Amino acid sequence: MVMPIFATWVHSDEQVGALRLLIASIREYGGELSASPILVMELADGIVPDDVRLAEGVTVHGVEVGEDLRGVWYGAKVEACAAAEALAAGQTRSLVLLIPECLIVQPPELLVLDDDHDVAVRPVHISNVGSRVDSPPDGFWSGVYDAVGIADVELTVESFIDSVALRAYFNSAAFSVNPSLELMGEWRERFASLGRDEAFMTAHCSNDLHRIFLHQAVLCAVLPARLQISRMRILPPEYGYPYNLHGDVPADRRAATMNELVLPIYEERSVDPSVAADITINEPLRTWLAGRHQQ
Repeated sequence: MVMPIFATWVHSDEQVGALRLLIASIREYGGELSASPILVMELADGIVPDDVRLAEGVTVHGVEVGEDLRGVWYGAKVEACAAAEALAAGQTRSLVLLIPECLIVQPPELLVLDDDHDVAVRPVHISNVGSRVDSPPDGFWSGVYDAVGIADVELTVESFIDSVALRAYFNSAAFSVNPSLELMGEWRERFASLGRDEAFMTAHCSNDLHRIFLHQAVLCAVLPARLQISRMRILPPEYGYPYNLHGDVPADRRAATMNELVLPIYEERSVDPSVAADITINEPLRTWLAGRHQQ
């Protein structure tokens, strides 16, 4: 098996603790993937501390956000993904892209792409600005589709929490791509191009909600535009489980224990067992997490 390459990014001092925890969890709970290379994309000089820079198998790469993405919602994230893809091309067929606020609890084997798949993605948590399958694409989505050269998409998904049937709409906090296909580079270019389209931005992306999620919409158009549906692996709920929205998850879909998950996302929450009182954390994960948070 060709090892995947994990990649994440940091743009503020507040993310350093999550960065350390993510790296440690890959090494502790990654199983056969635990020795995989890890790329840390540094989006501001001096954020990544020396202990991370010196960690075995971890390389830190400074990323300058292009002028066309500066000040744009999630522009730095898209730039980081494109930069990581360029570094990983020719080195692996599985580039695993994770925000720092992810935790590896079991080996994330489905993020490793085989010969039959070029991406692995998880449907969104909530429908948000998603395009419902029972209606034609609105001006926002039509503009996004036009930017990547398609009129519509065949792939549909169901949002995890509110169970809405949507045109392809994926979570962008944890996914993997084949870096040789340069999908992240195209994501970056299409996103930047739409952001410069004053007519589109004024007519269809004038509020904060659409501006915030424009990057995600572009990704969700690029992937089905460039890939056959059969080449896209749709991940199960334990990958990218929204612990940050745990209380909103319907009871029949809500995780009973942290241990049963593979990769929870915990944005704006804590996975310190002394704080995370709404989910059971069994041993040995409980003691391991407690120890990491006491350091």
